[in-house]
Amino acid sequence: MPIHPIILFDGECKLCSAWVPFVINRDPGAAFKFCSVQSPKGQELLSMHGLDTENFETMVLIKGDEAHFRSEAFFEIIKQLKKPWPWLRILRIFPVRFRDWCYDRIALNRYKLFGKHDYCMIPSKEIMDRFL
Repeated sequence: MPIHPIILFDGECKLCSAWVPFVINRDPGAAFKFCSVQSPKGQELLSMHGLDTENFETMVLIKGDEAHFRSEAFFEIIKQLKKPWPWLRILRIFPVRFRDWCYDRIALNRYKLFGKHDYCMIPSKEIMDRFL
């Protein structure tokens, strides 16, 4: 059972790869670990939670036995970041269907909107221990 929550992200997506350092820089207690969905461990974690291992449509936050997806994963992550980011949780007043619809519009078009790497992100020595 992981001690730290794990954020599974698409390592080829430029937006997703930018999200990782954003979280790291605002995560004062180094609470989160990160794992690319393209890595063997990422593939294993996707399979464990019944998710597609080839088409990545959502960021996943794994906390203990629970997995959070789409907007709920986003809100669970920002809840633990430095202020002012937790204040965005006010957007949870919108119904989950609407929030996830908005999330999906970005996620399904992320390569067109932000681009794609031909490789997965390689963490620096300073943050290597944050990755699985």
